Amino acid sequence: MGSQAFTGSAMVFGGYAAIGAGAVTMLGLHVVTGLDPVHTVISEYAFEADGWLLPLSLTLFAAAATIIGAMLARRDEDRAAALLVGIWGLCMLLIGAFPTDEPGVPLSMSGGIHRYAAFVAFLTMPVAGLLLARRHAAGPYARAIRLLSLASLGVLVLVVLPYVVRMVGVDLAGEDIPAGVTQRLVVGFEVAVLAMLGLMAGTSRTDSRLWRGVPG
Repeated sequence: MGSQAFTGSAMVFGGYAAIGAGAVTMLGLHVVTGLDPVHTVISEYAFEADGWLLPLSLTLFAAAATIIGAMLARRDEDRAAALLVGIWGLCMLLIGAFPTDEPGVPLSMSGGIHRYAAFVAFLTMPVAGLLLARRHAAGPYARAIRLLSLASLGVLVLVVLPYVVRMVGVDLAGEDIPAGVTQRLVVGFEVAVLAMLGLMAGTSRTDSRLWRGVPG
């Protein structure tokens, strides 16, 4: 039991170290480029001289998701959510490996992979959070995870809305919508959900069973 507890603590530390390093790298990218964060989406930072910081940050987030997902998978009842967290991490790698297209350029294969991987990521993390918040409703982290997940889904609607509006023929310029703000809010909420899931994953199986009223 002591060895398992030590391993679990080490994995939680590794997950949080990856989240912290990813967040610092992302913040550094914003500082060194000096682009307008209100209208410039994060993906466009890849075109800057220091754009290599973007895939590095996403890779660190992917590593954190892999660690936390593995911890959740050790508990049989949480494997569905663990799979979603793992998919989120895979999508982070795809987003970093396949850059978006520059503004005004027709959608390429790389841009398409980037776009749809981002959409899948934006969906999977809040769904994983809601699944775990429901399963461990009596736990100390369930409320925060539920609220963050719902907030992420709510802002995601605002992210998708301009694409829907353009599909029906309404011409929207980048200056007409704060796309950078809504995208950053979704990313921020989802990284926060991942961090909270790390806390939940770090609890013992006995604690998890007690939350759900199951005898240990």
